[in-house]
Amino acid sequence: MRALTVAPGQAGSLQLTDLPEPEPGPDEVLVEGLALGVCGTDREIADGLYGWAPLGRDRLVLGHESLGRVLRAPDGGDLAPGDLVVGIVRRPDPVPCGACAHGEFDMCRNGGYVERGIKQVDGYGSERWVVEADYAVRLDHGLAEVGVLMEPTTVVAKAWDQLRRVGERAWFEPRTAVVTGAGPIGLLAAMIGVQQGLEVHVLDRVTDGVKPELVRDLGATYHHEGLEALVEHVTPDVVIEATGVGSLVLGAIGATASYGITCLTGVSPAGRRLQVDAGALNRELVLENDAVIGSVNANHGHYRLAAQALAQADEEWLRRLVTRTVPLDRYAEAFEAQDDDVKVVVDLTS
Repeated sequence: MRALTVAPGQAGSLQLTDLPEPEPGPDEVLVEGLALGVCGTDREIADGLYGWAPLGRDRLVLGHESLGRVLRAPDGGDLAPGDLVVGIVRRPDPVPCGACAHGEFDMCRNGGYVERGIKQVDGYGSERWVVEADYAVRLDHGLAEVGVLMEPTTVVAKAWDQLRRVGERAWFEPRTAVVTGAGPIGLLAAMIGVQQGLEVHVLDRVTDGVKPELVRDLGATYHHEGLEALVEHVTPDVVIEATGVGSLVLGAIGATASYGITCLTGVSPAGRRLQVDAGALNRELVLENDAVIGSVNANHGHYRLAAQALAQADEEWLRRLVTRTVPLDRYAEAFEAQDDDVKVVVDLTS
């Protein structure tokens, strides 16, 4: 079978590789791969900047944003042939740490976790793959065209869950949210904010095209004039930062109302320096009871929250998030960013 593989740490090593057909173990599900989402992490791995191959091997099967259809499942389980599924990305460390032992492996404290398609375990970028039955999440058949959005939705489902938990340290009734970045993470974060009845504002650089249209069709408000201009008119109770741009990260932290919360989901590149008045920032955080949290990855509970969010969403709007679908034999095109891209998907069946 064909699989999309890479030698982590080696730029230009991405290729289609012929691999043996996978054989599921007694507690594993055999899945026909349907689609694979491509994100910034995948591009970093392909560029040799990130990623770890399985122990004793040089190459890693890429891909963590999965969608597939069950071919074979363990007898007596919850899954059956024909079911639409996605695979959870992270696995707890074998020690385990306290968080992993309580099923919160997304919060692993010792770094001993592994991740499908990223760290030491093959991903879902192949025509067939296997996954432990406990780490396969069934989707409604109505999500066949958009189920590949499940994994990025889990990231923001967790972000909103963490915001709620932090907010409930005291009275918490947020009304206004700002999302910085109108990529897949930002747009899905905005979608969940609207589903919660919040007034949502989304900031991005582009002035026209699909991103502003998607924001407006959600019932949110789109901005492109910069964060300083936005917060002259909007004082958010919560901010979800989804760009990783250093200046936006710092601006978002200082933009919230008193007792505001900023959740950082974008990963910033190292080496960029900004001059910061650390004293003023500290003073504001303390005197206003503000909170800043980071959020990455997701556990089983976040996958359930994401499935609920997708089920509630307008399916046509979700389909429009997938702006390009590339056949597997033309995989390289999926790793070449284009101006109008939101979510790029590799079709594993072609």
